[in-house]
Amino acid sequence: MKDSPRTVREQVRSADGTVIGYRRSGHGPGLILVHGAMLASQHFTKLAAALSTSFTVYVPDRRGRGLSGPHGADFSVEREVEDLQALVTATGASQIFGLSAGALVTLRTALVMPALDRIALYEPPLSIGGSVPTDWLARFDREIAAGRSASALVTGMKGLDAEPSLFTRVPRFALVPLLAIGARLQGDGSPDEVPVEALIPTLRFDVQVIRETADTVMDYAALDARVLLLGGTKSAAYLRLALRKLSEVLPHARSIDLPGVGHSGPEDDGAPLVVAQALREFFGAR
Repeated sequence: MKDSPRTVREQVRSADGTVIGYRRSGHGPGLILVHGAMLASQHFTKLAAALSTSFTVYVPDRRGRGLSGPHGADFSVEREVEDLQALVTATGASQIFGLSAGALVTLRTALVMPALDRIALYEPPLSIGGSVPTDWLARFDREIAAGRSASALVTGMKGLDAEPSLFTRVPRFALVPLLAIGARLQGDGSPDEVPVEALIPTLRFDVQVIRETADTVMDYAALDARVLLLGGTKSAAYLRLALRKLSEVLPHARSIDLPGVGHSGPEDDGAPLVVAQALREFFGAR
C-alpha cells in the first residue's frame, strides 16, 4: 500500500553510528510504531494513517531493513534498544507501540527510558520456561545458506505458528512453491519498500531477540509506565501466556482481547483499524 503524500522520510543515527530511517506523518503528540518479525515500516501504512489524524506518527524500519542500516556484527537486543533511544530523543515522543519482536524491544527500551510514559504491546513473544518454539532455527539457517528462501520461510512460519492456520494444516511440499511465487509477486519495486525475499533472512535476528529476552518477565515489575496489553483471540497459546504473565507483573497495565483477530492484527493485511481504535483510546485518554 502507498504512503500518504504527507508522509516524510527522515533518519537518526544510533549509538553505534547505524542509520535508522523512519516515516513521519500526521500532527499531534508523538507516537512511535515498532514493527515485528518479517516486516518493515511499509506494513504499518494503514495503522499509521488511521492514527495520524490524532498523533504525529513515527514508523521506523528496524535495523537490517529498508530505510535503516545493517544489523551489524555485534547485533543484540541492546543495539535495537539504542536505536529506539535515538528515535525517542530525536522526536520527543513519549508514547510507543510495539508488535511481536518489536514489542520485546519496546519493553527493554521502556526500562531505560522513563520518558516513555505510555506503552502499548501487541503479543510480545516473551518466552517463559521455553514456551516460544525456536528449535527450528538451525534448519532455517541451513536453508538460507543454501539460497532456499521459500523453504526457510515455511520453516520459520511453521516453527513459530504464531497464528495457527494455513501454515499448520498445509504440508510443506505444497506451501514452498506457493510462497516462492508469492514472494516474487509482492512489492511494487519502490526503493524504500523491502521485498519479502529480503525480509526472510531477518527472521533469525528476531529469534535472537526472543532468546535474549527469555525469562525476563520479572524485570518489568520495575516499569512505572502505563501499559496496554493487546492480543487477538486467534493467536497462539504461548503469546497469550506471555500477555497473562506480563499482566500479573506490570504495576500499571490493562489488557484487551480483540475477538477474531490474530497475530497479524496491526499489519496492513490484518485488522489495523480495530487495533488503531484501541490505541487511540489508550494514548488519547489524558
